[in-house]
Amino acid sequence: MTRPERWTTAVLDTGAEGGCAVVYSRQGFLLDDNGVMFPREWVRRLELPVQSEHGIGHFDGEPVYVVVLEQAVEVEGCTWQGLRQFMLQGDFAVYRMLGYAAQIGTWAREHRFCGACGRPTVQIPGERAMYCEHDDLRFYPRISPSMIVLITRGDEILLARSPRFVTGVYSTLAGFAEPGESAEDCVRREVMEEVQVRIRNIRYVGSQCWPFPHSMMLGFHAEYESGDIVPQADEIEDARWFRIDDLPPLPANRSIARYLIELYLARRSGAPEPVLPG
Repeated sequence: MTRPERWTTAVLDTGAEGGCAVVYSRQGFLLDDNGVMFPREWVRRLELPVQSEHGIGHFDGEPVYVVVLEQAVEVEGCTWQGLRQFMLQGDFAVYRMLGYAAQIGTWAREHRFCGACGRPTVQIPGERAMYCEHDDLRFYPRISPSMIVLITRGDEILLARSPRFVTGVYSTLAGFAEPGESAEDCVRREVMEEVQVRIRNIRYVGSQCWPFPHSMMLGFHAEYESGDIVPQADEIEDARWFRIDDLPPLPANRSIARYLIELYLARRSGAPEPVLPG
């Protein structure tokens, strides 16, 4: 028997009673010693600066709502924790739920007003959309496709670091797709822009939601064809070839970047292949 998903998305009626709430602000999610999910009635009694509320799905069968705040406030016995900390530690199913909640919260905050006329929008019952009656426009949650690619040359892999990375960490190359561009074209262009290298045999590997704030990472593997590494100014701090038995500090374990690297290492060594978290 297939094990049911602990977290499933759904458009829930905010007028219904009961359920759990996660509280979201620009500082992250409200957290106490029992976790990140609170009784919805308790959250309502706090008189928080609520911007909006959205029914987002079910966790272990329990209805879940995200309460989006205008700003973070102090709540006795609670702290605020960013989404990245939930990704790096704890229950990955909880992180998946919070990743979705963060994307819905960001979308709701950014679409309170119509982009065409500036009038307030309203939620459409039963549909994940904000609506402007004046212009008859619907605004749906945005997903931005981006590519991430591991480039290999036998027992070497090409890794780079951005000035934004944690000190010492190197990762795979990544970038956003442009309008009218295929994912494969995006891979070729981004690699050429970032390191001036030509690649071949581009193969899709897998994808991962990346809710920072609303990306879909499409993972690829490609082989080196030609060219010397020339890092892109202001984007790439350093880029080089690393032998697979002498790697630098790598990205977080649950990231697709780490998965692409470990998958290649497993295939070169004959070890069991890792599973992409998702």
